[in-house]
Amino acid sequence: MSRIAVLGAGAWGTALTISLARRGGHELVLWSHSPELAEILTETGRNATYLPNATVPAGVLVTSDLPGAIFEADIILCVTPSQHLRGVVGHIAPLLTRNQILLTASKGLEDGSLLRMSQVIASVTNNPVGVLSGPSFAQEVAIGNPTAIVAAASDPVLAQEIQREFTSPSLRVYTNDDVPGVELGGALKNVIALASGVVCGLDLGNNSAAALITRGIAEITRLAVACGGRRQTLAGLSGVGDLVLTCTGALSRNRAVGIELGKGRQLPDILAGLNGKVAEGIRSTSGALGLAARYGVEMPITEQMNAVLHHGKAPQDAIRELMTRPGRDE
Repeated sequence: MSRIAVLGAGAWGTALTISLARRGGHELVLWSHSPELAEILTETGRNATYLPNATVPAGVLVTSDLPGAIFEADIILCVTPSQHLRGVVGHIAPLLTRNQILLTASKGLEDGSLLRMSQVIASVTNNPVGVLSGPSFAQEVAIGNPTAIVAAASDPVLAQEIQREFTSPSLRVYTNDDVPGVELGGALKNVIALASGVVCGLDLGNNSAAALITRGIAEITRLAVACGGRRQTLAGLSGVGDLVLTCTGALSRNRAVGIELGKGRQLPDILAGLNGKVAEGIRSTSGALGLAARYGVEMPITEQMNAVLHHGKAPQDAIRELMTRPGRDE
């Protein structure tokens, strides 16, 4: 029986833990940075803050003891917000044994370094590293709705091991060795989802939304390919699949933030209403532009989204600039 430690008791970490428990065949540990939340989860199984409509099974050990959580774990699944990943992995790095697998399900780019999440882990430890990504709302995974995601690793054998450990009747896992493509699809779709929300908040209609999503995948693909990813990866689950879900789904946090921006609300007020939940696209926007500048890639939607988020640009003006750019081939 494999021992899997899930680091991060937010919505996605909790949902993946529930999915693994439903599958069976694992010894599961869920780590929360909050002792209070760990105690509540232990006593009630309820994560009222992040995933109120699901219950963590009683067989899952919930703890706020990080060294204890990863002790003798075969797989360590990191589901922390992107800005906290380095700190968490750095804390456990001296305690790891060589064969423990580190798996990241966090989607984002590290501030400053512009590293993908697997690169952050690789910069701290020499352990095997894999990635989970794809179109997956935590709430739907938690209740067992059929979902398909991708396990990516440069070593195909590692990707297949992750596939075996996580696949269940409600979670279908595909493998891919294109780690840059899979990770950048997951990180950058949040930026386009913010813009899709702005289009909705401005009530610009379905034509505008379709155009934005389509040109958004073109932007994401250009940057991913420049960073070593493959074009066909971005046509799959971790690219188009994740983008469509996050740009159109009512459960999308990034889209919800964009909607409020389109309605004229200010970003600090919107963030205050998230009650500690994270919209990764806000941080990823500047990271995406940093990578675009490094590789000489044009990303007009991302540029306008960055101006709205961080420079006070009116959403209407951003849309106008996108529509009046010089004509070009598709």
